[in-house]
Amino acid sequence: MARSRFERELEELNTGLIKLGTKTEQLMTASAKSLVDQNVEQALSVIEDEREIKMLASEIEQQSMQILLMQQPVASDLRKITTALKATTDIRRIADQSKDIAEIVINLCEEEDYTTPTDIRKMAESTKQMLSRCIESFVNMDIEIAKEVIEMDNIVDELFLKAKAALIALIRKNAKKADEAIYLMMIAKYLEKIGDHAENVAQWVIYCVTGERKIRKIKKTGEDGKDTRLKP
Repeated sequence: MARSRFERELEELNTGLIKLGTKTEQLMTASAKSLVDQNVEQALSVIEDEREIKMLASEIEQQSMQILLMQQPVASDLRKITTALKATTDIRRIADQSKDIAEIVINLCEEEDYTTPTDIRKMAESTKQMLSRCIESFVNMDIEIAKEVIEMDNIVDELFLKAKAALIALIRKNAKKADEAIYLMMIAKYLEKIGDHAENVAQWVIYCVTGERKIRKIKKTGEDGKDTRLKP
């Protein structure tokens, strides 16, 4: 009876996390669309919708902690709960950063006819794919999909460096575009962070299935050659 209840609670936890991931994916898609379409109303909607995601994430975290306190999970079950907690944290941060992008879009729309650089558009599309695939890897506990997500993050990192270089060149060429370029640089950085969090979720899936925490060996380096990789 106790085991049956425990499994039911785990299933509810899993369902809640899938819902959280789906809503966050929708939020990020809307945030990216508000950027490309220069749509202030949609950006405002993203900011409003993020509150619901934050509440849902808090509920999942409380549920996870309650299961840990009230039950006595074995090693494999403990990994599932740990994965849920860690994944919730990363997904919530993706929602936060999607909201941050929307807030910058509102400021950007005050600039005269800004243009979203191609590399940032590609970053937005790649990070959306990463988020979708990392959620899929979690739902199915599929480590092959998780590995794909980890590799996809390298693409996002490369696009960030290209976008950064282009925006710096824009500022040097036309000082009047400085504010626009800075806003776009911030958006590019948030997209890079979203990619890092999606990668983290994929790594936690690998941990849940195998019991081993996979840490990416390839370093992301900045122009000064220093390691800029976000640690999981």
